Amino acid sequence: MAGEDSIELKFRLFDGTDIGPSKYDPSTTVASLKEIILARWPQGKEIAPRTINDVKLINAGRILENNHTLAESRVPVGELPGGVITMHVVVHPPQIDKNKEKQLANTSNQNRCSCTIL
Repeated sequence: MAGEDSIELKFRLFDGTDIGPSKYDPSTTVASLKEIILARWPQGKEIAPRTINDVKLINAGRILENNHTLAESRVPVGELPGGVITMHVVVHPPQIDKNKEKQLANTSNQNRCSCTIL
């Protein structure tokens, strides 16, 4: 993976800590990078992704798509001699499913108090 055209990346987490830097081939997919991030995720973090779908990678203000390679995502290859590209990692916590959301709404409606002003 560490050829002439390899890309050196580090991943900046939400709290400012980094994973990497490491070198990757331009043909590496974004989904593969996310799997690497999950495997290297620091232990003891309060917020941690469970699957690659919980992770968004942002480079130069754009969210990278899972099925694209680094080259297809327009990550600069060979343009930063000796430079490291920092990608931001955003973790989306799991969403509450619709059934639980309705149950929460129903219980909050039952505990309502109504007042009448005469």
